[in-house]
Amino acid sequence: MKQTIALMGILLCSATAFAQQSSNSSQTVSMGVSSTIELTFTGSTTTTGATVNLNFNTVNDYANGVVSSDQELKVTSNRNFTIAVKTSSATFSYAGSTSPAPAMPVSILGLMLSSNSTGGTVVSPFSASAYNSLSNSNQMLLNTCTAGNAKLFAVKYKATPDFTYPAGTYTVDVLYTATQL
Repeated sequence: MKQTIALMGILLCSATAFAQQSSNSSQTVSMGVSSTIELTFTGSTTTTGATVNLNFNTVNDYANGVVSSDQELKVTSNRNFTIAVKTSSATFSYAGSTSPAPAMPVSILGLMLSSNSTGGTVVSPFSASAYNSLSNSNQMLLNTCTAGNAKLFAVKYKATPDFTYPAGTYTVDVLYTATQL
């Protein structure tokens, strides 16, 4: 019996001597995340798109207007966003031989949303089935777009100047603004 008690004592001491010890440490990781948004044209991969040339060469062009190809833009944002559109001026700039220079209003230039994968809704009077006249005041185009990488939308332009304006080159900038909500 003494041997059994002695043996148990030796085993208990051995188990205590070989028991694992542990120690813990911790560290806080802090990330400074800012709101970020970027709007670019996919064709140029910059904030400036290629020039859209709408050439009027026939009577049919003047009677029915001329439509551009799709102009695709990409938004990357870490928050939901909106898209607004406006022109840089109320009238087109004119380069030609007529003096005084004619004042063609930007309202002859319409915009239609031809595709939308932003998760946002098209804001009336814009649509995916009809052209709406542009102006030099901000007009909401897309609302409540979903945050994410490479959210795409595309537009088409249609110019309908009628037969009123003389020959020359008429230009105006169309400005898009992406704003986080």
